[in-house]
Amino acid sequence: MKLSINLLSLKFLVTLTVMLAGAEVIADEAQVISDQVMSDKIAVTAEAHQNTQATTANATNIENKRLNTTKGSLKNPNAMLVAMAFKFKNIEGAPNTYTEVVANYCKQAKYGDADSQFALGWMYANGKGVAADEKVAAQLFTMAAEQGHSSAQESLAKLSNVSPSTALLACLQPDPPPTLVSNNDNADNEKKEISEKTAALFYSQRHILKIVNKLAPRYEIDANLAMTFIAVESGFNVHATSPKNAQGLMQLIPETAQRFGVKDPYKAEDNIKGGLAYLQWLLAYFKGDLKLVAAAYNAGEGAVEKYKGVPPYAETQMYVKKVAKLYNNTSHPYKDNLLKKTSSIINLENMQKNKTM
Repeated sequence: MKLSINLLSLKFLVTLTVMLAGAEVIADEAQVISDQVMSDKIAVTAEAHQNTQATTANATNIENKRLNTTKGSLKNPNAMLVAMAFKFKNIEGAPNTYTEVVANYCKQAKYGDADSQFALGWMYANGKGVAADEKVAAQLFTMAAEQGHSSAQESLAKLSNVSPSTALLACLQPDPPPTLVSNNDNADNEKKEISEKTAALFYSQRHILKIVNKLAPRYEIDANLAMTFIAVESGFNVHATSPKNAQGLMQLIPETAQRFGVKDPYKAEDNIKGGLAYLQWLLAYFKGDLKLVAAAYNAGEGAVEKYKGVPPYAETQMYVKKVAKLYNNTSHPYKDNLLKKTSSIINLENMQKNKTM
């Protein structure tokens, strides 16, 4: 009886061992299958990635072969310059012709973007979207090169025998001044444009011109007039300091800086804001008379009132002439009713005019 029980127990243990062994084999096989499935997935993913890379590389090579057209030794160094016209056709608002690409680059180049100046120069050098013009190309490459654009410097070296154009493209010209409603008797006079030489001077300071173009309309001031005062005051030197402690681009003395809320006179944008605010005030005070405005900016409005005109200071008289030479206008629109009180000089002149009429 005892032997029978032992035999049954032994049989049960053998059966249990076989079952456990089978379960282990099944688990091993499941793991193998799982590993194989994962391996297959990885292989498929890798193959798909390789195919995508191959397709992209092939498309890029084809595009580059088509775009890397040469004229002399100039090559398109960046497919983006022209590929925009072809790759982004299905994107709403994107340029889809060379002409539109040129217009986009020109808009950005106007405000001093070196990449756009270089790109536009390449298009003029290669006659893409515009008539080929190496002089214009050299001018644009020069603009970008002056800002440290290495590709522009290389391209400019290849045009070393070409004299850059001195006339700016129409799309690079400064914006016209805002039109203001004013009772200024001189407001009806035809505005004279600045000379090409002056325009080139202003454009050579593109980083400053960009700030002025942004801020001047807020104060209803012609950007060219603002650039004129910056040129005469500091020669475009952000860190300029005079013996009288006039500071920054528009040479604001501490009292004037405080008067118009300038926090940092050596920060270009802060200084220009203060200078434009002061110019707006002077234009309103002297009713757009630029000779008196320039004299007051240099010597103070008190001195102009005292002498009933430009003070007899050699520095101030020379200053007024410099402003007149660059800006080439005797008057500027002003914001009417900005001030409760205006210059007695202007009021006296108006009275004298009325008496003679």
